[in-house]
Amino acid sequence: GEFATLETQQTGRCLREYKAQLGRVPEWFEYHGAYAASQGFEGKLPPLVDGAEHVNLVWRVPLGVCGLITPWNHPLLIATKKISVALAAGNTVVLKPPLEAPLTCLILAELLKEAGVPDGVVQVVPGTGPAAGESLVQHPLVERVDFTGGTVTGLRIAKAMADVGKVKPYCAELGGNAPIVVFDDVASVEEAVNGVAFAGFVASGQTCVSGKRILVHKSIKAEFVERLVAKIGGLQVGDPMLLETDIGPLISRAQLLRVQGQVDRAVSEGAVALTGGRLPGPERCSLPGHFYEPTVLTNVTPENTAFAEEIFGPCVSVSEFETEEQAIELANKSRYGLGGAIWTANVRRAHRVARRMRCGVMWVNCHHRNDPSSPWGGFGDSGIGRENGPQAFEEFTTTQSLTIRTTDVAENWFGDRNARYG
Repeated sequence: GEFATLETQQTGRCLREYKAQLGRVPEWFEYHGAYAASQGFEGKLPPLVDGAEHVNLVWRVPLGVCGLITPWNHPLLIATKKISVALAAGNTVVLKPPLEAPLTCLILAELLKEAGVPDGVVQVVPGTGPAAGESLVQHPLVERVDFTGGTVTGLRIAKAMADVGKVKPYCAELGGNAPIVVFDDVASVEEAVNGVAFAGFVASGQTCVSGKRILVHKSIKAEFVERLVAKIGGLQVGDPMLLETDIGPLISRAQLLRVQGQVDRAVSEGAVALTGGRLPGPERCSLPGHFYEPTVLTNVTPENTAFAEEIFGPCVSVSEFETEEQAIELANKSRYGLGGAIWTANVRRAHRVARRMRCGVMWVNCHHRNDPSSPWGGFGDSGIGRENGPQAFEEFTTTQSLTIRTTDVAENWFGDRNARYG
């Protein structure tokens, strides 16, 4: 309760969301701790082509100091995702929490100390990106950088590391512009609408895998759009501390102006706002703050701002398709490739389409599902590397290889013209 309340006070996200989300935070410590203890550091004996005379031993070792930079939309959860695997892998960490929401990360560090983590193993250094963030990624003792945030910032971090000659592992979970493909064979249009509403508008649309580009089969588009507009038009906008509120404010005035500017540009390019597309009037929300009315846009072409850019706020666009091939083409028509979803009752179609969608994290008939055992990361401008699962453990460690010669036959390269080389 305390963590959820503090997260809402920091970010403006609805308290109901954090109450549902933060109860799962311990699972990341449990999973990565169990994986490290049971198999993470298991050595291997790779089969050699010339196994008669040599044995090769391979084991994993920690990297050292890891610099972690986390965003404001999931302050505690994403910090936990990174810290848990870094510690399980035997590293020390320096965390730069989000400037807008550092408090729960600071409390987490205190709790880890109370739990027995030695002094200095987990350090939290709040500050701005140019000051604390750049200093962290360029520090000579930092062996790995792990970042979650926008694509522009992710590129700046890579450049900052290159500018000081750092050749170090770098994981970046960056922007997204997730497609949701709704086929005409869904179990129910109403269920699909409810799923799309959750995908696109939870957290006021401020997550990297929020559903943004809704692609609907032509034969059900009219019914789908009618139901979606009614659903979104009925969402409660207001005080995020009230459990009945559906949509809270955006994180900052700057973010509000950015979203407003993108929607206005999309409309000027031909998009039509079926609901929203403006600041809420007093009849929708009488509170002051960085509120934006939940928005559904249609008449959107792939070149339109609403399709081509990630609008990090409560806004989705709806486009139509006629064939499965066209749906896949539209879904992949993006420089991003993080999240994506498919709504269909056809299991074969679900597998077939998922294989061809250029997304690192996908769902069928659901959205936003996340588990410490399941890899998380994207393609293209959505970043590099993976969080979660054994893949994350491997990224926070590296291998050492030892080859032992087992034969007693003497070797003399410069005295034996037939001596082996490799």
